[in-house]
Amino acid sequence: MLRSTSSRSVAAAAVAVALLTGFTACSGTPGNAANPSGAAPKAACDNTITKTSLPQVTVWAWYPAFKDVVDLFNQNHNDVQICWTNAGQGSGEYNKLSTAVQAGTGAPDVVMLEFEVLNSFVVRNALVDLTKYGVDSIKSDYTAGAWKDASSGNAVYAVPVDAGPVGLLVRKDIFDKYNVPVPTTWDQFATAAQQLKTAGYPGYITNWPGNGGAGILALWEQANGGASGFTFDSTNPTNLGIKINSDGTKKVQQYWYDLIQKGLVAHDDAGTTDWTTKMVNGTYASYIAAAWAPGYLQGASGASPDAQWQAVPLPQWDTSSPVMVNQGGSTFAVTTQSKQPQLAAEVAMGIFGDMDSWKIGVEKAALFPTYVPMLTSDYFKNLQYPFFNNQTINADVFLGAAQGYTGVVYSPFTSYFYDQMTQANANMLQGKSSPSATVDGLQNTLVQYGKDQGFTVTS
Repeated sequence: MLRSTSSRSVAAAAVAVALLTGFTACSGTPGNAANPSGAAPKAACDNTITKTSLPQVTVWAWYPAFKDVVDLFNQNHNDVQICWTNAGQGSGEYNKLSTAVQAGTGAPDVVMLEFEVLNSFVVRNALVDLTKYGVDSIKSDYTAGAWKDASSGNAVYAVPVDAGPVGLLVRKDIFDKYNVPVPTTWDQFATAAQQLKTAGYPGYITNWPGNGGAGILALWEQANGGASGFTFDSTNPTNLGIKINSDGTKKVQQYWYDLIQKGLVAHDDAGTTDWTTKMVNGTYASYIAAAWAPGYLQGASGASPDAQWQAVPLPQWDTSSPVMVNQGGSTFAVTTQSKQPQLAAEVAMGIFGDMDSWKIGVEKAALFPTYVPMLTSDYFKNLQYPFFNNQTINADVFLGAAQGYTGVVYSPFTSYFYDQMTQANANMLQGKSSPSATVDGLQNTLVQYGKDQGFTVTS
């Protein structure tokens, strides 16, 4: 998800403040004479709480159908209740949280954060290390990759919820019409792109959006053996490693640039109405997509009536050594402003900590779980998707991708990184720089920015 410029500015200012104050973590504010338990005051909620005598934990989250999950949790708990607020999606919520972090007040007890922004709040002393509150007891309930994404060093700053293992969604009817095999490698993908065009297909094999930061990073990671190019550990939070201009990254950048120059791949910006329409009207014959993407496709208007979608594994550079990648996904973190961190941690660990809540997440919110009991259940493996002609896309594609994903280290300023990547890609597509020079320039920009923020940067 792309972040706004205003979000980036707020975050940058807050990072500078955090660096000056030394990154010391705390576990929340203790109680006082007027409030000996340290419990948070009652707040306005987007859900109705019937057990009003119980302590309440405030939660910010934007998940679809989340009220149903909250109501189920509250129904099943007699020690704590969730007071939920939809504080906005993505950057909308992050702006509010950044303001609260800077002000030192106003943050909820528990907040929904995407994996890729966790470190940007970790360096600002905004999140609690949940190992203090027993989070390691549930580690085996989650995939290894998701757990790593929620961790930094030995600390765990969030409980994983959903993920975005990546596969390829193809218009099987288009490939069949032009008698082109569905590719399993990137070499075959380039060949298929030319075959479709030569056979008279008027569209493109896929779209490569220059503003698709998370998706592009995932493709870079695949070519680099699963490495993001960043090293960061909260035990040494002023140290940051940046090495994105690897041979693997440059290979990927050159690959897509060449296909675009040949007119075989489109380069429309993601997130626009036009882009969404082209996803479903036959302009693109495939979509490199995270497991949550089918939900977006199903809800898009203007779809071709004869469309036949099929999910297949993401093409590989080397099929003998496949690399699985992830795009997106979310967590629940406890903020250091919480006056009841133990209770807040219980909520963060329990919101999606059972099969009933996960059935709501899967069936009503189209979430892809990181929760192993759900992932390995016959229910989830055998779930058929009418949009894909009743294909069991989890068993066929996304379960293997999720279980094969080993996790990455995200930058502590991901939104700035994505903004700069978008501009660098725009310059490349306008002919202002070569693919290799584009990546080198982005590397230099990020190194300088890291130093400006007070990090000791190695590259």
